[in-house]
Amino acid sequence: MSDSTQDFIRAQVLRGIALNREPGYHFAGNFLDLSYDHVGTDYTALSVDVAPHCAQADGQLGMAGFAILADLVMAAAVRAGLPSHTRLATVTMNLQFTGAPRTGRLDGRGAMLGFVEGAAGRQGVSTVQIGNAAGPVCTGTGTFMILKPPKGVELHPVPHRRRGENPTPEIPGGKLRPDEKKVIAIAEDALAQTQARGGAFIDRFWSVEAKHVAGGAQSVVKNGPHIGNRVGHVQGGILLGLAADNAVAALTPHWQLTALSAWYISPGEGRTLRIRSKVVHHGRLVAVVRTEVTGKGRDGGRRKVFELMTTHAYRAEQA
Repeated sequence: MSDSTQDFIRAQVLRGIALNREPGYHFAGNFLDLSYDHVGTDYTALSVDVAPHCAQADGQLGMAGFAILADLVMAAAVRAGLPSHTRLATVTMNLQFTGAPRTGRLDGRGAMLGFVEGAAGRQGVSTVQIGNAAGPVCTGTGTFMILKPPKGVELHPVPHRRRGENPTPEIPGGKLRPDEKKVIAIAEDALAQTQARGGAFIDRFWSVEAKHVAGGAQSVVKNGPHIGNRVGHVQGGILLGLAADNAVAALTPHWQLTALSAWYISPGEGRTLRIRSKVVHHGRLVAVVRTEVTGKGRDGGRRKVFELMTTHAYRAEQA
């Protein structure tokens, strides 16, 4: 990794920290530099430029970053008709990939379909289409529950920043808060590991270190302010991305992820989360993987946080 690339990444981390001092958003979205190009009840449009701070070794946007984009596009579509500070919790997400590379400027467009009829809790249903200059990359749907903020937490409107309109704010005196120092330390450790062992910075920053085991894969994710949402739980898109990467690690590189269905069961909180994937079908051309994410329960046992089913296709060049 060149010195200029490392400097770019460090600057992006500091920019994310500085922007995150404005309440209403989270570090991950600020770090990725997502642009809110249009937010309305007619449609929503968000975009992100794939750059060294968020690209995998093959130049594609990391799956966690991609899932953040999809999550926020659909959430913005639901929130567009509600008070701007409304807290939403992702309930389900379904994504279908075309196989096109996640490169360049990725544009996501979302629309609100309405609320689930007959449900006691208000669940908004929305759609997303994501593409780049080459064409469609992904289509999907999601549902989002309207929730009250946790006790003692005041929520603020999500800032709809647009590309090029927000220079990096100065941090008074350059003094960082404890959580901000943690983010810097995690980023520096990720840079050092990438320099020593190769690979992509973003995978180590988001803690994408899944290990293949017989019949599946597993990993342990350390929670922290670099992956948290507005209330301190692991951000929904990052959670999905980490689980999807773990599912991919359950198979050989001859397979590519083509579709996923995710269920958000309980908050991603606690010091660590465990991710376990198991191959439940391994055909000649199609494979299916089931992935569970668990955290520590109040009784000291394991508590299910998230479940994911993924479909994978055998790559054409291998057939």
